[in-house]
Amino acid sequence: MTTFSIPDMSCVHCKATVEQTIHALDPAAEIEFDMAARRISVKSSAEAARVQAALAEAGYPATPA
Repeated sequence: MTTFSIPDMSCVHCKATVEQTIHALDPAAEIEFDMAARRISVKSSAEAARVQAALAEAGYPATPA
């Protein structure tokens, strides 16, 4: 599982966008959200760098946490 910090993720809409972005890369991805800490943990067949790039493109720059 890879953990990312996403400082701009602050609401339900943000969560939905992040979830859709990751599921577009890997529909079977498992995502755990910690909205208070603005972090996600992702278990996916997609490479972490691809997930990170897709999130940035969607407007939610992420850094490994």
